[in-house]
Amino acid sequence: MTYVDGFVAAVPTANKQKFIDHAQKADSMFVEAGAIRVLECWGDDVPDGSVTDFRRAVKAEDDETVIFSWIEWPDKATRDEAMQKVMDDPRMQPDTNPMPFDGKRLVYGGFSPVVELS
Repeated sequence: MTYVDGFVAAVPTANKQKFIDHAQKADSMFVEAGAIRVLECWGDDVPDGSVTDFRRAVKAEDDETVIFSWIEWPDKATRDEAMQKVMDDPRMQPDTNPMPFDGKRLVYGGFSPVVELS
């Protein structure tokens, strides 16, 4: 079964195109390294929750938009090998492809699917 990396971040709304440009560069490296699919989503219906929500999770400010992204891998072993390769790639370094958001507020994790429907 596949393996999934998920990401949530707060991006300054004014940096939408910078985010798209950054994602296209980074995401192509994930695909080169074996990712099956990468999806980058710009929040347009991200409600405030009564206890917690996406905005609180990333401490989003009023002038920021929440993004939700994921990378699908064929398996965890491919992901583990690929992540190291991508993080070491000079194209991923901050001086080459700077993140257009505060990376300290990026929430991410790896997940093993338990239900998959098509």
